Amino acid sequence: MMATSDEAVLERVGPRLRAYRQALGLTLSDLAAQTGLTVSTMSRLERSQIHPTLEQLLPLARVYGIPLEELVAAPAHGDPRVHLRPVRREGLTFVPLGINRGELQAFKVIYPPVATLPPARFHSHAGREWLYVLSGRIRLVISEQATELSAGEAAEFDTRVPHWIGNALDDIPAEIIAIYGKQGGRMHLADV
Repeated sequence: MMATSDEAVLERVGPRLRAYRQALGLTLSDLAAQTGLTVSTMSRLERSQIHPTLEQLLPLARVYGIPLEELVAAPAHGDPRVHLRPVRREGLTFVPLGINRGELQAFKVIYPPVATLPPARFHSHAGREWLYVLSGRIRLVISEQATELSAGEAAEFDTRVPHWIGNALDDIPAEIIAIYGKQGGRMHLADV
């Protein structure tokens, strides 16, 4: 029974490695240069064609800036706390609120004041997104329809429709909780 459980954990490592690499916007070549692993080895690891060794996982965990047990989604043994490791992408800060297990992924997203935001870029990708405004005010544009949401308001939408989210205020940051459906989190982080 234990071998089956261990095998299941090992089978999920490849897709997790790919998701972390893509979330950081790295190519296999970029990652190979930073870890000393070959592109071929990285590709085979991500496709679960080979099981990773400790010597392969340690440099990957270092590059991704996450604990080894989080990298492989090792079964939890007690402490339920999530170790928050913010990721900054194009002026936004994403704080993961859970471990990415390939289904729903929750983040606290911090939008700087309008003056410091990069130019609006519409995105579309498979999945759904749910968001709840914690503080400030955000502008949500779906296709050509703009909506402003204040603290305490929520929205849900199909991310296949071109969309953009940004701060609606010039002087204070806005904070939201965002939940990305299957495919949504990985694609949204890569495109932000």
